[in-house]
Amino acid sequence: MISAPILSDRRQLVDSHGRTIRYLRISVTDRCDLRCRYCMAEQMTFLPRSALLQLEEIAIIAERFIARGVSKIRLSGGEPLVRRDVGELVDRLGSHVGHGLDELTMTTNGTRLAAHAGRLVAAGMKRVNVSLDSRDPANFRFITRHGDVGQVVQGILAARDAGLRVKINTVALAGLNEAEIPSLLQWCIDEGLDLSLIETMPLGAIDEDRVDRFVPLTRVFDALSAEFPLVRDSHRTGGPARYWRVEGTNTRLGLISPLTANFCDGCNRVRLTTDGKLYTCLGHDDQVDLKSALRSGGVAALDAAVDAALLSKPRAHDFRIGSNEAPAVARHMSVTGG
Repeated sequence: MISAPILSDRRQLVDSHGRTIRYLRISVTDRCDLRCRYCMAEQMTFLPRSALLQLEEIAIIAERFIARGVSKIRLSGGEPLVRRDVGELVDRLGSHVGHGLDELTMTTNGTRLAAHAGRLVAAGMKRVNVSLDSRDPANFRFITRHGDVGQVVQGILAARDAGLRVKINTVALAGLNEAEIPSLLQWCIDEGLDLSLIETMPLGAIDEDRVDRFVPLTRVFDALSAEFPLVRDSHRTGGPARYWRVEGTNTRLGLISPLTANFCDGCNRVRLTTDGKLYTCLGHDDQVDLKSALRSGGVAALDAAVDAALLSKPRAHDFRIGSNEAPAVARHMSVTGG
């Protein structure tokens, strides 16, 4: 029997480097209905459903983190909206917004967002991130291997119209979408959206060489600065992005640069996988099994496992990219959660 979570606790989550953990990212599934080339191999082996945390267990773990000072939770995957009954988890966690939790958000590929946007808003969600690497139908289909960009754009606009603030996440890819980024930013300005650009991360074995697609965001930013009036913005979301505002608009431009601008000094994040592993760093393999702790010893064992994980949280990741470099870790991004 899993004991009920305690919703107040003065023992905050502090790692061995003095960083207070305020942000929990939860992968509710490693499955996805797309197969983006930089993220997954075309033929993926996903976890058996029997290995996954139950939604009730995800909620209990999340509520323990809220009790101990986490103020932001992001649901991700894989694609979170492919998990059946994920709306029930959103409803439950959303009930804590304003009661210990400042923000509940989601990262999605947008394919199912139109059908879910209203429920996300009703649950207390204020914004979502949507992965979109190209607005060109053929290019989008190539990057995702079979995706329909029209379906994703429909989801984006439905979310915006439902009242969600939408940020587009775009991985900069040489030879695929680098030349399209200025027009993507202009589209975001026209539609009242934000845009964050991301350097490709060396996570998991894929079918292509990431070196061929790597684009330093310093180069992309220089190109955008020549076309748009970009002003540094102090806006922070709790994540690693640095922000600029497109002057005269409501659109922010974020840069996430794990390779050219390490963002670890102020890291306040940990990640829970869909099978219950807690990773304290995206770029390291150290983890603790919260599912086993919760099932065997309830909340007390869960707390002890979390404390043990924080003691081993590294100071920084060690991402490198090169023709002879293996991925930083063997697991794919969809396992840990974006």
